[in-house]
Parts: sequence; structure tokens; C-alpha cells
Amino acid sequence: MEGRMETTPQITFRGLEARPEITEMIEEKIAKLEEVSNRITSARVTVELRSGKGHKGHLYQVAVELEVPAGTVIVNHKPGDLGAHEDLRVAVRDSFNAARRQLREHMARLDEQQVRSYPERRHGTVVRLFPDEGYGFIENAERDEVFFDRDSVNNNGWTALDIYSEVAFTQQDGDKGLFAANVTLVSRPGG
Repeated sequence: MEGRMETTPQITFRGLEARPEITEMIEEKIAKLEEVSNRITSARVTVELRSGKGHKGHLYQVAVELEVPAGTVIVNHKPGDLGAHEDLRVAVRDSFNAARRQLREHMARLDEQQVRSYPERRHGTVVRLFPDEGYGFIENAERDEVFFDRDSVNNNGWTALDIYSEVAFTQQDGDKGLFAANVTLVSRPGG
């Protein structure tokens, strides 16, 4: 199997002989998981034959463990679970279906965390300042006026601000228009 994983998938049989057709089926299922995410670094699959209590036949348990960024996806159906079966092919199918669902959920959470990055820091110039009222306006690179107030200025820097002071800030969309947060004095006029 041509995979993108850092290591060759490990497939272990316990309580039964390795069966080439099952090994091939598992390799195909792993390849399908790599279509969901090409960021799987390793895969371990254990196929185990267990005797079922009060059962005439045997139950197969198929455990799937995938190493992925920021975690591990583990599916481990035990006899008595809905995913443990008398039919080995059905047990493999159900375990990999569960692994696919968990992998999709894990990767979606990971992508969501990466999307939530810090807003870009911007630079601008203070163009209007109302010290007694505690607010002012910064002109950004697009020449928009961005509102800020005394509480959005870092390090008690409010008193150091003047008209034409250069500042760095995080621009946000507020209820009444653009708003500057995390304002930091970069340089004063003439300085």
C-alpha cells in the first residue's frame, strides 16, 4: 500500500491466524482514512478473536488507533459492544466507519483551532484626540478612521498620546464601526 504515513501501518492478529484477505481489506480501509486526512502519522490495527460468554460462536474485536496532529483517534470495540461481531468483515467495516467519523471530528476541531488565530496588528496615526472625554481616532493605512478609547491603550500610554502619534493596534468591527483594541504607542510626533 502506497501511504503518506511516516510509518508502515501495523496490523496484528490475536487468537487467529493472519488472513491475507482481511489484511488487504484493512489496508484499503486505512487508505480511505488517508483520503479523510493526509496527516495520519501512524496506524495500528488489532484483530482479535474472543469467545463470547453464553455465545455459541466467537466474537471479533477490531481496534483501530491512529496518530494524528494533536492527538490520537482510538476505536476499540469490545465483545458485547455493538461493534463486536461474529462476522469479521462486518467488525472491520464497523470499526473503520467509527474511526472515519472520529477522524473527521478530530480534524474539524483542529482546523477550527487553527482558524482562530490572532488578528493582524496594524499601524496608524492618531488624527483626532479628545483627552477629557477619553477617546480618539486613528487613521489606518486605508485612510479609514478607527475609534479607540482610553481603556484600549496599553501600558497606561493614554497620557503619552498626541495628535500624529504613530500607534500599533488590532482593528475590529464594532457595533458603531471600526474599533481599535490593544493600542500601543510606537512614536510621538517629531520623535
